[in-house]
Amino acid sequence: HDAVSGEKGVRGFHIVKGGGAVVWPVLETYQTLSLELMTLDINTPAVYTVQGVPLMVEGVAQIKVKGDDTSIITAAEQFLDKSQAQIAEIALHTLEGHLRAIIGTMNVEEIVTNWDQFAQRVQEVSAVDLANMGLQIVSFVIKFVRDDQGYLEAWGRPRIAAVKRDAAIAEAEAQRDATVKSAQAHQLAESARFQADTLIAESDRDYKMKVAEYNASVQQKTAEADLSYDLQKFKTQQLVRQEEVQVQVVEKQKQIEVQEQEILRREKELAATVEKPAMAERAKIQQLAEAEQYRLQATATGQAEATRQVGVAEADAAKARGLADAEVIKAKGVAEAQAMAQKAQAWQEYNEAAILQIVVENLPNLAKAVAEPLSKTEKIVVIGGGNGGGAGASKVTQDVVNVIAQLPPMIQALTGMNLEDILKKLPEYSKEIPAKKIAEGKKTAPTPEALVEGEKPQA
Repeated sequence: HDAVSGEKGVRGFHIVKGGGAVVWPVLETYQTLSLELMTLDINTPAVYTVQGVPLMVEGVAQIKVKGDDTSIITAAEQFLDKSQAQIAEIALHTLEGHLRAIIGTMNVEEIVTNWDQFAQRVQEVSAVDLANMGLQIVSFVIKFVRDDQGYLEAWGRPRIAAVKRDAAIAEAEAQRDATVKSAQAHQLAESARFQADTLIAESDRDYKMKVAEYNASVQQKTAEADLSYDLQKFKTQQLVRQEEVQVQVVEKQKQIEVQEQEILRREKELAATVEKPAMAERAKIQQLAEAEQYRLQATATGQAEATRQVGVAEADAAKARGLADAEVIKAKGVAEAQAMAQKAQAWQEYNEAAILQIVVENLPNLAKAVAEPLSKTEKIVVIGGGNGGGAGASKVTQDVVNVIAQLPPMIQALTGMNLEDILKKLPEYSKEIPAKKIAEGKKTAPTPEALVEGEKPQA
């Protein structure tokens, strides 16, 4: 079925497609022609388009001998003595020529953007020539279009960029839509979660409020019971405290009476004592009273009635102490005034002899005061002169004598009296002072010791 046999003889030839036939030797002969499909790989060199751009095109064509008798007879006439490869080569050259011709009539954009139309035109133009050879194009497709000048790459770059841009925009829009959808879904989920959390929180709040109310009720009852107990306890303590305060008030009253008696006794004692003992005793009494008052106030804090009674008692005591202090001050002032008056009277009656007596009696004290710094010296180192004269020890004695010798000039500088002249006049003074005057002076004038100690002059 895939070969055609031709018989020659007196009757010419006939075609047998498939099946078989009887060939008479010597009289007849036969040849076969394949009707199988042939594949042609078409490659064109650089062919210039109508724009002058060289393109190289690769394609694939499927051809075969047409099945009608006319086409078979035509193919037999041309290819009966040729092999399958020779037939394919003839058809290949025909297709390549038409392909180059069609490329020269088209621009690059038409070829690249519509390969099907380009292949259809090649197939239509080549079909006539191939039909004249008894062949037909079963199919023709373009495999590849390229150029070695970079035209296609440059021409496609804007489109590629636009496509990438559109793709990026589309991707961004899709991502945006996805993000929006995701955010909306997340928002719905969060809203649902918040609502659920709100319901849970409300339930928890109601539960805690109920528990708090119950606990508050229990605590209130407990507090009322505790308060009632504490109130009763406090009342009992108040009664006991009041009794204790009453006892303390009685004790304080007794103490006040004793203190009043003591004050009377001390008034009499202070009238005959000096200032320092009186002041010390007064300070002692005052400190005792203040300490006692502080103790009573601390003990009676918060007890109004007890504080009032203790305050009355303390006021009485303070009043009594104030009266006693006033009497003491009064007695002291009177005594000091009398002492000063008698001192003035005595000093007016003193003559140079009396003054001299006082100075002489106080000379030991002056000498003691002058020598006082030496008494505080821990150690005195005496260094001899080295000549055997003993000048070191005698020098110390001489210095002490010199210091004592400075006393008369010192007395003259302080009192204006020359001690040496007064000592020379002592016999005269003893003659001038009558014995009666001296006796009266002894009775009326206080002694220097009495004046120093502050005693009252005796009448």
